[in-house]
Amino acid sequence: MIGVENLHKSFGSQILFEGAGFKLNPKERIGLVGLNGHGKTTLFRIIIGEESPDTGTISIPKHYRIGYVRQNLDFTKDTVLKEVMTGLVSQERGHYWKVEKVLTGLGFNKEDMQRPPFDFSGGFQVRLNLAKVLVSEPDLLLLDEPTNYLDITSIRWVERFLMNWPREIMLITHNRGLMDKLVTHTMGIYRKKVRKIAGNTEKYYAQIAQEEEVHEKTRIKDERRCEEIEQFIERFRAKARLANMVQSRIKTLAKIGKKEKLEKLKTLDFAFRSSPFLGKNVLSARDLNFYYDSRKPLIKDFNITISAGERICVVGKNGKGKTTLLRLLAGVLRSQSGNIVLNPAVRKGFFEQTNIQNLVHTRTVEEEILYSNSDVDRQQARNICGAMLFEGDKALKKIGVLSGGEKSRVLLGKLLTTPVNLLLLDEPTNHLDLESCDALVAAIDRFDGTVVMVTHNEMFLKILAERLIVFHNDEIFLFEGGYQRFLEKGGWKDEEDVLISGPGKTEKDNTRIKSSKKEIRRRRSECITERSRILKPLEQRLQRTETRIEKHEKTLAELHADMQKATQDSDGNRITELSKSIHRCQGEIEKLYDELVKSSGVLEAQKAIFEEKLEQLESD
Repeated sequence: MIGVENLHKSFGSQILFEGAGFKLNPKERIGLVGLNGHGKTTLFRIIIGEESPDTGTISIPKHYRIGYVRQNLDFTKDTVLKEVMTGLVSQERGHYWKVEKVLTGLGFNKEDMQRPPFDFSGGFQVRLNLAKVLVSEPDLLLLDEPTNYLDITSIRWVERFLMNWPREIMLITHNRGLMDKLVTHTMGIYRKKVRKIAGNTEKYYAQIAQEEEVHEKTRIKDERRCEEIEQFIERFRAKARLANMVQSRIKTLAKIGKKEKLEKLKTLDFAFRSSPFLGKNVLSARDLNFYYDSRKPLIKDFNITISAGERICVVGKNGKGKTTLLRLLAGVLRSQSGNIVLNPAVRKGFFEQTNIQNLVHTRTVEEEILYSNSDVDRQQARNICGAMLFEGDKALKKIGVLSGGEKSRVLLGKLLTTPVNLLLLDEPTNHLDLESCDALVAAIDRFDGTVVMVTHNEMFLKILAERLIVFHNDEIFLFEGGYQRFLEKGGWKDEEDVLISGPGKTEKDNTRIKSSKKEIRRRRSECITERSRILKPLEQRLQRTETRIEKHEKTLAELHADMQKATQDSDGNRITELSKSIHRCQGEIEKLYDELVKSSGVLEAQKAIFEEKLEQLESD
């Protein structure tokens, strides 16, 4: 068990967290959430001792081993297999088969394992560091964006591997689907505090939203009460016969105190600018062929017609040609044969991670946005900077000092300067936090034009994809249907064979798929029925409480009006009677608010339980 108490950390005037405390108990899997720059990675670095807190303590049991995937690449062995074997604990030094299993899951084949580590791209080299940590089987796995350099099949393997992890995990990831499947608890760095709850991210954010809503309602109610009490004190301070009542009100005012209005936290909020498109088809590709090495074609005899408004996602293992296809469609590359016909009315917008290298380090964020389109003036550039969370002086930060996530936001901002009707997006979620990913998927969903996107994020695939371009086994083909249907048809069967359907498919296979789908529909229907049975009375109870609050608040307003009249009439008896009624009414309202908070908590908890059940049915 790890214990953290009263942890404070700041950089200059920026406070990351203060008074942070939590416990990591045996076998807990904690998802750590929070906006980029709010201290998630810093907290990890403090836990492993690479960063020091300003104040506070962290207690770690003796001989408790922590595994952390570092980004620095320091390889000492001449093959991938030997390098990862250095991660094995001493009593397992010769267990190469254990290493082979992990490397295979992370996308290395037998031949790769005998190659030198530095033969591979940076992304695959980072996978080697991940593999070394996984085979070392530490007591605690600290994983900071472990899927950034993984393809979809490797992500699915990591998910299954971690689901069976017998010890503790702390996970930072922008992949909400992965996090919600893995975690037992969600912990957030929010408003400089650290908060841990049992359950997934949906339950965490629902609870935060509920508490902030109650805080705001209570603040407004208290302000109103304070104003009324202050008016009473001011009006009757000089009247000797009401001195006791005035003193009582002064004490009440001191007890109420003042709740601060919560500062609105900035989150990514933007929309892609649409250019009108009246045609039927956006583009068509015919007999497309492309290779860097003629013996290993990346794209062979590929054909597609993309209609206006379609959402097409490109999926498959890394290094198979997904980005190359997107660059061909964007016109950045030319194919060796075949052709791409683009409708003359198409206006393209292309997001590519490698374009980060093209950002000018000496420019400010505002200048990068301003220079991306001659039609953009300074005010428009500032507006876009604000939408990308570079408000105020942050827009004047130099590109050279920005983090990877901030540079990704600059690229998105540059994409907003020009109205487009075709978006080509290459893994746009890398380096974004959960909240920014949510904003991005919403912006893509609202976009009126056509979208072709490379992504490994299964949440994006399930929400957006209408058709898939699948790279598998050195082939490329179209799947007519969304990602959920793709999974139902066999999907990444054994993470090797893409589809059960296809050549050689038997009638028995058809029956099995149909039977499975029918069973899932039946169980889903039962779950929805049970959810309705459980949630309906809770929702009705909540509604009744809200109605009673509204009724009492109306009564309270009437009592205050009567009090004002009684005061004007100097009716002492009536004032005393009304004071008692107002006190009783306010007490009843406070009780009802307490009941509202409890009922809301029960309702949200039950909703989270059923959402988890339904999600589990979807993934079965």
